[in-house]
Amino acid sequence: MARRKVVVAMMMHETNTFSPVPTPLASFRPLAGHPAIEEFRDTNTQLGGFLHVAREIGAEVTVPLAAGAHPSGYVEKVAYEAMCEAIVGAIRNGCDAAFLALHGAMVAEHVDDGEGELLRRIRAVAPRLPIAVGLDFHSHMTAAMVQHATVITGYRTYPHVDMGETGERAGRTLARALNGEVAPAMVWGSRPMMTSTLVHTPSRQPMKDVMDMAIAAEASGAVLNASVFGGFPHADVPHLSCSAVIVCDRRTEEGRALLDRLLGLAWDRREAFLYRGAPLAAQIAHARTLGEGPIVLVDHGDNTASGGTQDVMSVIEEALRQGLDDVVAGPICDPASVRRIIEAGTAASVTLPLGGKIDMPQINLKGKPLTVTGQVTRVTEGEFVVTGPMATGTRVRMGRTAVLDTGPMQIVVSERRSEPFDLGVFTHCGIDPRRKTHVLIKSRQHFRAGFEPIARHIVLCDGDGCTSSDLQLFTYRKRRRPLYPFETDFR
Repeated sequence: MARRKVVVAMMMHETNTFSPVPTPLASFRPLAGHPAIEEFRDTNTQLGGFLHVAREIGAEVTVPLAAGAHPSGYVEKVAYEAMCEAIVGAIRNGCDAAFLALHGAMVAEHVDDGEGELLRRIRAVAPRLPIAVGLDFHSHMTAAMVQHATVITGYRTYPHVDMGETGERAGRTLARALNGEVAPAMVWGSRPMMTSTLVHTPSRQPMKDVMDMAIAAEASGAVLNASVFGGFPHADVPHLSCSAVIVCDRRTEEGRALLDRLLGLAWDRREAFLYRGAPLAAQIAHARTLGEGPIVLVDHGDNTASGGTQDVMSVIEEALRQGLDDVVAGPICDPASVRRIIEAGTAASVTLPLGGKIDMPQINLKGKPLTVTGQVTRVTEGEFVVTGPMATGTRVRMGRTAVLDTGPMQIVVSERRSEPFDLGVFTHCGIDPRRKTHVLIKSRQHFRAGFEPIARHIVLCDGDGCTSSDLQLFTYRKRRRPLYPFETDFR
């Protein structure tokens, strides 16, 4: 029997339509063929999971594209078109199935539904091709995605420690379909509600019961797959919502009933899915009372993994103003400052305007650098392999990275943005965050993968930035109406 030919591809981006950070093709670091396989094989990523399943079924694998960019602004049209053509072109050349690692919240300059449009183009050249799709928990589910895919699964954790498992779930269901064991049929739905990324993690209420119900239904065999999606609130798109998709075996009655239960429970809890903030000064003052560390201060207003610039200095400025000591902070993305620090050399004393280089006109926020003086204590290439539970085995590339010691605070400054979900952002440059009193990082939930296990206390900090949890800062022009919490009367 001839080996099945499977196209395995990755095109991933979470688009913050309020972010000023551009997203050209270079941001995705696109790979193909053997280099792509070597980069992602045996990693805890969707692509790693799909490659694992392809190996299990003895498939002949073609990887036309492995491309993923940190969350940022609209994907440039030329980048989107190039990536789509790479995938569609490979499928046009012929295959028995496709495994696609997507995000579900990609917005291009000319396309609101990046994943749905890609799948539509694939269907145009391969109308009956079996297609397995993996999606992020923060997907905006659309009819086009469901109509043009065969199987869809989504992450069930946040931080996303099950990325590889998600690819395997989708891939194995499709493999069963290829063998004639099952006949996937999908049902999906949504509720007109926005959920805050700070409170919708499936590990805690109010989402826990909802996700647990989906997991139990899949584990019992009542349905083939069940996935719930919290959505991504920093996107001005018509399909912003909380949604779910169920993969059934032929008959969809059980799936529709499960769908109604999942979304009904989420809707009943809609008020609990909103984040209630506090003044930044009060949050830092609270951190001062907590005593022994590590005390992890989480600046979620400028979070790379939601499209932040990673150079807003408001939380660092307030921490210094209130006299926090024994602090490690960062990474701050500031290529110009890295260049000046490296030119000064290790052990030099440097005074410079740090961060605040990027304006955010979408939320009327001007960049505000913070003048700091410190000693250069370390310069690195900014690369390390993740050893923690999220994206295990992948290589992080922060660009050239330097440590500036101001006395009370060691500040890590990098050329590229990087979400601090692994201790490696600090340990690779000689700093052990487990030995610090305060650890100040720019994150929202992903930090919990690497930093929650070492934290004695966690303090959320409502800093400035285009990933703020204050929804009143953002002007939504394309969103559906009514949409909770903007509207509350749904009679």
